[in-house]
Amino acid sequence: MKRLMVVLVAALILIGLLAMLGASTPGSSPAAPSGGGASSAPALDAGAKQAQAAISPALLRSHTVFLSDDLFEGRGPGSRGDQLAAKYIAAQFERLGLEPAGGNGGYFQPVTLVGKKIDAPADLRVEGRGEPVEFKYFDDFVPYTGLEDAEVSVSGELVFAGYGITAPEFRWNDFKGMGMSGKILVLLVNDPPATREEPELFGGKAMTYYGRWTYKYEEAARQKAAGAILIHTTESAGYPFKVVQSSWTGEQFELPRTPESGTPEAERPLPLKAWVTEEVAQKIFAQAGLNLDSLRQAATRRDFQPARLGLRASTRMKQTTRRIESANVIGLLPGRDPKHREEYVIYTAHYDHLGMGQAVNGDAIYNGAADNAIGVAALLAIAEAMTQLPEGTRRSQVFAAVAAEEAGLLGSAHYARHPAFPPAETVANINMDGLNQWGPTRDIVQVGSGKSELDEVAETVATWNGMKLLPDQFPEKGFYYRSDQFSLAKIGVPALYFDNGLDVIGKPEGYGKQKFEEYTANDYHQPSDVIKPDWDWSGAEQMARFVFQCGWLAANWEREFDWAPNSEFRAIRQESLRKAKEVQR
Repeated sequence: MKRLMVVLVAALILIGLLAMLGASTPGSSPAAPSGGGASSAPALDAGAKQAQAAISPALLRSHTVFLSDDLFEGRGPGSRGDQLAAKYIAAQFERLGLEPAGGNGGYFQPVTLVGKKIDAPADLRVEGRGEPVEFKYFDDFVPYTGLEDAEVSVSGELVFAGYGITAPEFRWNDFKGMGMSGKILVLLVNDPPATREEPELFGGKAMTYYGRWTYKYEEAARQKAAGAILIHTTESAGYPFKVVQSSWTGEQFELPRTPESGTPEAERPLPLKAWVTEEVAQKIFAQAGLNLDSLRQAATRRDFQPARLGLRASTRMKQTTRRIESANVIGLLPGRDPKHREEYVIYTAHYDHLGMGQAVNGDAIYNGAADNAIGVAALLAIAEAMTQLPEGTRRSQVFAAVAAEEAGLLGSAHYARHPAFPPAETVANINMDGLNQWGPTRDIVQVGSGKSELDEVAETVATWNGMKLLPDQFPEKGFYYRSDQFSLAKIGVPALYFDNGLDVIGKPEGYGKQKFEEYTANDYHQPSDVIKPDWDWSGAEQMARFVFQCGWLAANWEREFDWAPNSEFRAIRQESLRKAKEVQR
């Protein structure tokens, strides 16, 4: 404990010294010029240019180094490291003079989590034709349960239900009226592919929420199924099976399933949620005398009919359950304009990671340096810069370090159900999940571009910086639905989310894409997600300043921001605004 306190105090002193220095280091991005962008947008003024100098490589690195240290043991939800990280962030908010906004006069918004840990073995047995076949827990089959019982046995007829989608707006129903009650569904990940006749079917190349694994389980529960088994492929999921193994074994978390919690599926949790490798799926379909590839192709058409496999699957899971407390850490920087100070721009970044887990090469600490200690560093640095604005901003700004994102966006989902500030008065969310570690770029990627009028904010700031604004470069991976902005979007708040640029200055063509693919293949949700010797912190500075400018503009632009007409979140926003107007009357 003495060592921990010494490290904490030293880190706080270091942060304070860096804040006083506030100077840009060599290799940092130049201050953005005034003007440019949409004609009605305010120009970035001298005070904002000066304030953003607080965002330096040294400041970003120091926060990241501390939060990703082994002392935090991977910041698993509810763990000692999780609590230490939350207290560190709250200490930084207090140092910066942010007002406590977590409730009860403090920075912490309590988040209750239900923790569950499946105990091996929890194998999958498939029988019905020929000799029964068993598939091994972890290597072949990774299960979870929505129930809280100490022992859960699930058995049911296997039915291949394609992509498991019910989407009336696309005239799509993978169930075709077949009763799924008590059955175990075998499902494909992602969306059905677009066709030449319908190039925008299910978002075209871009994944929609129907393609996310979370939706598959939610729909299976609505169909009253006993379970759902997802067929993993790296292409459809967006990551290798080892990510499923590291993310779904060990303790898993969810919000309490009570009516007042507003948790989806509160009425009926799904007994079995599982993944299998494609190789295992091929064996199961072969056991049924069916061809998986042929059925997968059939599932891409509207006339697909769910297929009974003539097999039964069963598994028995023993689990340890507990309830623990984590917290969102929320600070407020009030706006200066009486007309707009009760409108809010909220920044989010998750501070949790996977904690202690399966050892890889002797290392069992999942430090989460890129995911997402560096994102929290950006949140803290942007808050620091905003406090140095000579005149502040018209709108108020909220800084929320949210908990349990890796467990299923649970901290931000809790905030969405218990918002500290009304969603109708929250004009924008800017989420940070990762930050550029590869050096300054000529471009930046906006994940979810085209979804809201906040595009104009991103376009204006890109113009200020002479950068090219790119759409999502991996739309099939569904990144917009995989981080905390999605929780805010689901209650109608327009949201911005950026990913690293790919055109890295001074590097050969393709370098940025190569680094992204290397990280996904080697480090994502692995103990190797640590600060690397080749990280170029001037790239992180450039990206954090870009986000700072977006936040500054959204907080000063005297206009409202809505979702695009074709966005799935527009109706929610309109209803939120309507209800707010009724209350005001």
